[in-house]
Amino acid sequence: MKGNPRISERFFVPSETFEPAYMTLYRRGELHRRVERALQELVNCHVCPRNCGVNRLENEKAVCRSGRYAVVASYFPHFGEEDCLRGWRGSGTIFFSWCNLRCVFCQNFDISQEGDGREARPEELAAMMLQLQEMGCHNINFVTPEHVVPQVLEALLIAVEGGLHLPIVYNTSAYDSLQSLRLLDGVVDIYMPDFKFWTAERSRRYLLAKDYPEVARQAIKEMHRQVGDLKFDEFGLAKRGLLVRHLVMPGFLDETRQILKFLAEEISPDTYVNIMDQYHPAGKVSAEKYPEINRRITSDEYLEALQIAHEVGLWRLDERVPRRPWLVWYQ
Repeated sequence: MKGNPRISERFFVPSETFEPAYMTLYRRGELHRRVERALQELVNCHVCPRNCGVNRLENEKAVCRSGRYAVVASYFPHFGEEDCLRGWRGSGTIFFSWCNLRCVFCQNFDISQEGDGREARPEELAAMMLQLQEMGCHNINFVTPEHVVPQVLEALLIAVEGGLHLPIVYNTSAYDSLQSLRLLDGVVDIYMPDFKFWTAERSRRYLLAKDYPEVARQAIKEMHRQVGDLKFDEFGLAKRGLLVRHLVMPGFLDETRQILKFLAEEISPDTYVNIMDQYHPAGKVSAEKYPEINRRITSDEYLEALQIAHEVGLWRLDERVPRRPWLVWYQ
């Protein structure tokens, strides 16, 4: 922590004493029991809020188009994540294919809605985690895992038995079931939900899930209950806590205001938030189908979003620093 003005005592955990949350569950035998309970959820699937009820253990598929095993699009050290995740050796991302949402503007449309990728059995998924650890990644970052929580837990157990010791990042749309999140209690170190929309009308139009706002609110509350506000080690790496992303959409600053107000008032004014400006028309967005979002946001819109955050009482906003040797900047 010495010399790093971005970290206060309240949000600090020393690297030499940090241990991933799942190690405690593993030593108690609870991680084994969680895997058993999670796999039973696949029999009459209620893994996510869609509650499709199909038997995924028999490879039946519904909204998420995933059966017994997860489909993985890619895995690699990611240097495009927040500074506190990518550090100087990258965040060990594992991108799952398919999704339980149908965001019309998805920037990973080929993965989330066309299913690019290959099926990965638990041993293969565990091997990916261990390989990312061997490559020096600072964490294991599960991207779009909402529909494959049982498969993640099953593979994690194998990886822990193989020597995994990195913190787990759960990188989600926030369209998560409370039942799945409770299975992850004491497993996940860093929850990173993206709170997309506040209103049911826009969620129905752009995500094809009108219940998204209420689900996201309850999910984020549960995530914060489990891990609290985001904490860093002496090198500025995130170790445990909640990091919320919000993608600013063109013309929808009223949504932004409600979301940020909720975070400040109902989660914590110390919530660490990444207000993102990278929206661009993608997926199904066109001038004919969705003209109102067929543009990038303006610089004024983004600056207003930042101003809103300050107005509602949020102060821990993610900022990128110039690329330079990480330890030089943090010492």
